[in-house]
Amino acid sequence: FSMAFWFNVNTGKVEDDDNKSPLDRLMGPFDTHAAAEQALSHARENTERWDAEDKAWDDDGLED
Repeated sequence: FSMAFWFNVNTGKVEDDDNKSPLDRLMGPFDTHAAAEQALSHARENTERWDAEDKAWDDDGLED
């Protein structure tokens, strides 16, 4: 059994299964401590990419 890691969005700290806060404060689970530490930056990158894709979709529109 491997331990999961969680990123606490309230504290900005990584937690593990043994010491995790309520789930409404957490992002995860992640396989590694390092991956959990990067949770916010990955989420930001995904949001920026999705926003760009949405804008491209809106700009191109659908061909009728």
